[in-house]
Amino acid sequence: MKRSLLLLVFLLFSFSLIAFAVLDVAFVYVGPIGDHGWSYAHDLGRLHIEDVFGDAIRTAYIENVAEGAEAESAIRGYARRGFDLVFTTSFGFMDPTIRVAQDFPDTVFMHCSGYRTAENVGTYFGRMYEPRFLSGMLAGAMTTSNIIGYVAAFPIPEVVRGINAFALGVNYVNPNAKVHVIWTNTWFDPSLEREAAISILDLGADVIAQHQDTPAPQQAAEEWGVYSVGYNSDMTAFAPEAYLGGPIWNWGPYYEEVIRDVMAGEWETHEFWGGMDTGVVDLLVTDLVPLGVEKLVDVVKRTIVAGEFHPFVGPIYDQDGELRIEKGEVPTDGELLAMDWFVSNVVGRIPR
Repeated sequence: MKRSLLLLVFLLFSFSLIAFAVLDVAFVYVGPIGDHGWSYAHDLGRLHIEDVFGDAIRTAYIENVAEGAEAESAIRGYARRGFDLVFTTSFGFMDPTIRVAQDFPDTVFMHCSGYRTAENVGTYFGRMYEPRFLSGMLAGAMTTSNIIGYVAAFPIPEVVRGINAFALGVNYVNPNAKVHVIWTNTWFDPSLEREAAISILDLGADVIAQHQDTPAPQQAAEEWGVYSVGYNSDMTAFAPEAYLGGPIWNWGPYYEEVIRDVMAGEWETHEFWGGMDTGVVDLLVTDLVPLGVEKLVDVVKRTIVAGEFHPFVGPIYDQDGELRIEKGEVPTDGELLAMDWFVSNVVGRIPR
């Protein structure tokens, strides 16, 4: 009888530990959460899951982590400390994530924007080219000089694909406009981003777009009295007289879904690439955009969400006049993920 009672007490204690187990979740950021860009958007997702799950989870994060050896040290540090789930949020964290995951098979790793997976490593990203196309429509409709600037980070397929989607959106409403690209080779450098924007403004650009992590190009546009298209998050506060809107990320619901799967023991490795229909990517439009333009953009947005239109539907020609996508054809995901050429209305080259 005494042994049975002790066994019952032990089982109840064990069940209580399981019931009140806290999931430890870590985030590794390439930039500061105060960038109001890429890392800021991811951290909004972290705050979202804290609100949703309360005391059932504990979160931690590290910011300004350089891609490479420093990233591997940061990721490995969380794994060694027993974190259950680690989100690594930059393309350059891919190989470090895979290496650490091999040594910690009981930890779940989710890598953003990469393509390598393992039994305990999944990937996730958004079809940002969808709202990029729509933001190009905004720029194409609002330019009068037909010179649109684009401040771009690194010449990787993700950035190239975004530039092309933007340029195709420009062309959709304004075949006379050109998109002038300048590279900064950095994700986060406000001073360099600003100078890059100014170099295109000097050419006569009256709209500045970006694939960068700070509002610096937006601020440069406002100083020059022209329009801007942002990225990552709402940048209205930084350039209220210039900011037309821009593509934005909403990671919270996806992070919530992953955490629920891990908690339930149902998580499996996967490759998530969600579009506007999932809510992970969207377009923000401000009051600076005329109602007629906003309505046109909204109509196209609804056709994309419904699967009735694809931003990369052919015919599409590259800068050298070569037909890259046949009329009526849509590139495969693999072709989109490996894109290394510019569409015909882009000015500037991809460094090789």
